[in-house]
Amino acid sequence: MTQTLDAWVERFPGLSQLDTTTKKLLVERSAVVNVPRDTIIFGPGKSPENMLFLLDGKVRVQQVSETGHEIVLYRINAGESCVLTTACLLAFDDYSAEGIAETDVQAAAIPRDLFDDLVAQSKAFRTFVFSAFSKRITDLFLMIDEVAFQRIDVRLAQRLSILADDKATIATTHQKLSVELGTAREVISRQLQEFQRRGWIEQSRGIIVLLKQDKLASLADKNI
Repeated sequence: MTQTLDAWVERFPGLSQLDTTTKKLLVERSAVVNVPRDTIIFGPGKSPENMLFLLDGKVRVQQVSETGHEIVLYRINAGESCVLTTACLLAFDDYSAEGIAETDVQAAAIPRDLFDDLVAQSKAFRTFVFSAFSKRITDLFLMIDEVAFQRIDVRLAQRLSILADDKATIATTHQKLSVELGTAREVISRQLQEFQRRGWIEQSRGIIVLLKQDKLASLADKNI
């Protein structure tokens, strides 16, 4: 869906409630940018020049360790902004993770100096920024809790159920699942082999077929 400068502010409830003067300033100083799928939008060591408000598409934010181990921190969907970009803008710091366009992406970009001015001068804009920031931080703590304390078989069953979305066949790899769940590929491979031994799934290269979705759903619903 193509967005116009006049329309994008209304996509964000917090921004649509701003006074007319502030909304006009956002529209006049912003630019709508289009980014193709698989583009690295930002990465470690780089400083944000703009605050991005996602209009269409999906962005994956992930952390990569020195050894090359990856973990997905969160995703940005249409109608959301990036908490890491917000943190870097507020702290005048560089990115510590990377953001990758999972689909073709369209976003509204407002320059850093305008972001700074609005945070300082507009209570409504400041409330919008910090509300989105606090929600995402809460989500990150939940993710940390899952990685640290929840059983991997439960988390893998949950992820397979989400990816299936009422379908029986999932196109994915052990590596991709390990990144999503923040664990080693070998751990995922062993657990998938156990699911296969139980007769719950079948595997082929890049494909997982769910044979007993009810068993996976039952495991995914377990409270630890």
